[in-house]
Amino acid sequence: MQLVIGNKNYSSWSLRPWLGLKVAGIEFDEQLHNLYAANAREERLQWSPSGKVPVLLDGDVTIWETLAIAEYIAERFPLAQLWPQDPIARALARTVCAEMHAGFAALRTACPMDVRSRHAFEMTPEVAADVARVVALWADCRERFGIDSNEGEFLFGHFTWADAFFAPVVTRLVTYGIEVPAAAQVYMQTVLALPAMQEWLAAGELEVGAAP
Repeated sequence: MQLVIGNKNYSSWSLRPWLGLKVAGIEFDEQLHNLYAANAREERLQWSPSGKVPVLLDGDVTIWETLAIAEYIAERFPLAQLWPQDPIARALARTVCAEMHAGFAALRTACPMDVRSRHAFEMTPEVAADVARVVALWADCRERFGIDSNEGEFLFGHFTWADAFFAPVVTRLVTYGIEVPAAAQVYMQTVLALPAMQEWLAAGELEVGAAP
C-alpha cells in the first residue's frame, strides 16, 4: 500500500490520511511529491485522475479523495478503530469530518498551512466565526464522547479520523497565533504530542523552499 502526499510543510490534506495510518500502526510506503516543482501537475496525473494529492494506491485500487481514503482504511483495518465503535459517536465523527472537508473556507484561505513558520495575523470576522465553530465542535465532541466521559483526551476518547481531519487546523492555530480557550488548548497539545505528529512537523521543518 502506497500513500502519495504533498509537501509536509504545506499539504493539509496529505497530513490527514498519513497521520491516521501512522497512529494506527498500519504499514504503508510514503511517496513524497513536491507540489511546486516544474511539471508537478503532470507528475500527479500518473497517480490521480484528479491531479491532486493525497492518493492511496493499494494493488488495483486507487483512491484520490481524503474522505474516501479514510473510509477505505477503516474498512480494511477494522481493528484499528479509526472510527468510534459506538454508532452514535461514529455518526458524529463522520459528520464533523465531512464538515471539515467541505467547510471553514475563510480559515483555510486566510491561514494556509505552514508548519515551520509563525505569521502575524489580523483576525477577520469570517475567520473568527470559523474558529469559534471549530472550538465549539471540539468542545461538543469531547464533552459527549471524550474527556468528560472518561474515555480520553481526543475528540472521541481514543484517536480517530476526526482527530486526523482537524490536525491541520491545530497547526494553523499555532502558525498564526490564534488564541482559543483553555480546553481547546489542551486538545491541541494532545494532538501535537502524538509521536506521528511530531515526525510530520520535524519533516516539514527540513523541507527546502517555500510555496510560490
